Amino acid sequence: MFAHFVEYLHQGSPASAAVMTVALMLLFGFALTRITKLLKLPNVTAYIITGILIGPYCLNLVLDTIAENTAFLPNVALSFIAFSTGQFFRLNALRGNGSKVLIITVFEACVASVFVFIAAYYVLGMDLAFSAVIAALASATAPASTMMTIRQTGAHGDFVNTLLQVVALDDVVGLIAYSVAVSIALALSASGTGKSFDFSNVTLPILMNIASVIIGSLLGIVMKILLPPDRSADNRLIISVAILFGFCGISEMLGVSPLLGCMFMSTVYINITDDDRLFKQLNYFSPPILLLFFVRSGVCFNLGALTEGNSEGASSLLTIGIVYFLVRIVGKYAGAFAGCLITGKNKLVRNYLGLALIPQAGVAIGLAELGARTLGGETGSALRTVILASSVLYELIGPACAKLSLALSHSYDKDNKEAQAVSPQDEDKIIINSLIERIREIQRELPEHTQPVPAEAINVNVQQKALRHLHSNNINYH
Repeated sequence: MFAHFVEYLHQGSPASAAVMTVALMLLFGFALTRITKLLKLPNVTAYIITGILIGPYCLNLVLDTIAENTAFLPNVALSFIAFSTGQFFRLNALRGNGSKVLIITVFEACVASVFVFIAAYYVLGMDLAFSAVIAALASATAPASTMMTIRQTGAHGDFVNTLLQVVALDDVVGLIAYSVAVSIALALSASGTGKSFDFSNVTLPILMNIASVIIGSLLGIVMKILLPPDRSADNRLIISVAILFGFCGISEMLGVSPLLGCMFMSTVYINITDDDRLFKQLNYFSPPILLLFFVRSGVCFNLGALTEGNSEGASSLLTIGIVYFLVRIVGKYAGAFAGCLITGKNKLVRNYLGLALIPQAGVAIGLAELGARTLGGETGSALRTVILASSVLYELIGPACAKLSLALSHSYDKDNKEAQAVSPQDEDKIIINSLIERIREIQRELPEHTQPVPAEAINVNVQQKALRHLHSNNINYH
């Protein structure tokens, strides 16, 4: 019966087959997250495994034309990821500890890239273009796993603050490194030698990236003009999605990645508006797009290529993947240690920060997809395969390593007074303050009254009612 369904899916009308395939990708991706949730693994792992299961190497439920006709998904998905990253770059937050965090981030990202490049080019004998791009991808870190672990443990303190700031800046360094590496790879391809390149071929891609950043920053200002506070939520979502999609098209015409431009767009927007609501709205819109993107990445994952020899070198992709996996971990730890040592961070931060920077998924996978399209051929396919395979492993061990680093740094040790569990009274206050903040947001959206109620009266009234509601209904905080 299942074989008949697969045959019907592949032989049905193109429209019905496409719609059914997308539905299966969404449903299978959701279903597998129920399992990974029990194992305390991030959703990205479930999505990639889903793509492998329904892809050509297992159940073969996905049409070949789906992968071909959805080549735009990496750009769109990564635009949403990059836009959401920009909200963390508030200038007032970066002024205090920004220089130290920047030094740590540059060291942990660049040392990992240098280690991977040496291993790929000099040890494994890979092509220079491939080695440059995969080294740039080594700098990226997945913030989702780390932030999930922090929320689950309730950890906080200097270690956690440093970690969150480094993770936020990490993808910026990764995007810049990727842009430079792809420019070098394109120059190498144009030269045809594989060992040297013409710097004139590098100049144009760099200029195009600078133009992308300028256009993205200007669109951040346009967003402020088109999204006044009194604009309805539906229209705010429509306008913001239209701008992001339009910028993806502009980047495609320029021949560059939309990531840097989208990140600068949101950075400009958050600093001139201080509007968090837009990011929350986009977070509700983006999950299906991100799910389809990661599932598609799993579908394109070439399992057979892992054991085959690579045309650019004698090593198999399995060997390359294992070396990349291990060397990147060493590079991340060494770079974070050196950066903390230079900036004078305490021993606990210096010794264990690198452990929390191991996870790698979203941005790296998206950049690998873009790199595969840019490099093309077997080199592009090899890049995608290595990054996808290693990302699955990173997402399997990443949360455990992050939790270990939090424990070793005493960020949520029960004996540490700064990391003790929140008391029920404090939880009451946290929930009440959240309710008050929500009411204030609603008040800002309503027309002004001639005789407004004093804020102090609202706070007292809300606190009393909220406390009665919480205790009368015996709400479970956990």
